[in-house]
Amino acid sequence: MSSSEQRITPSTEHASNKPWDARLAAWLIKPLINSPIHPNVLTTVRLLVGVAGAVMFAQGEHFNIAALLIVTSNFLDHTDGELARFSGKLSTFGHRYDLASDAIVTIGMFVGIGLGLGESLGTKSAWMGLAAGIAVAGIFHLRNQLENAHGKSATKQPNVFGFEAEDVLYLIPLVSFTDNMPGFLWAASIGAPLALLIVYIDYRRTAKSL
Repeated sequence: MSSSEQRITPSTEHASNKPWDARLAAWLIKPLINSPIHPNVLTTVRLLVGVAGAVMFAQGEHFNIAALLIVTSNFLDHTDGELARFSGKLSTFGHRYDLASDAIVTIGMFVGIGLGLGESLGTKSAWMGLAAGIAVAGIFHLRNQLENAHGKSATKQPNVFGFEAEDVLYLIPLVSFTDNMPGFLWAASIGAPLALLIVYIDYRRTAKSL
């Protein structure tokens, strides 16, 4: 076993403490716990599906399919972590690979939407998507800094009735099917930078208190 991979006791975290999608992911990966399949394989599948969705958004022709791919990728993001915890296959590389995949897919999605809406919104849509993407990149960076310095508990998201803030991404197909992608992009281009500001304030507060 490499020095970057550390086997631990399988996760005993109670299911009721997890969001619904993580609970479903934990149930689905059970047959893989004692298999040779490594969590990084699931991370790669998640990354490829997400990038495919972002590319399809950018093409501006198959938004509904792109939205379904992004949602699928978002769900698959839970499978690698659950498999790593339950099988004891945790590694520094795997953790960083997962974080990088999260950033690539989420940023790619916003940039892809901006490019794909160019025909209906004009050149400003690309800038709107880029603004949202850069803000998301900043959020990922700050959360990663906090986690590296103070542990995963410092970046734990509030769980309300089994749902987390990031679960809003599951609504993207609904937005696409109802032809409200322009409104979603406008909201993201404003909301993401505001969220970055909130995360930065929380980052400074948490960094001082811990």
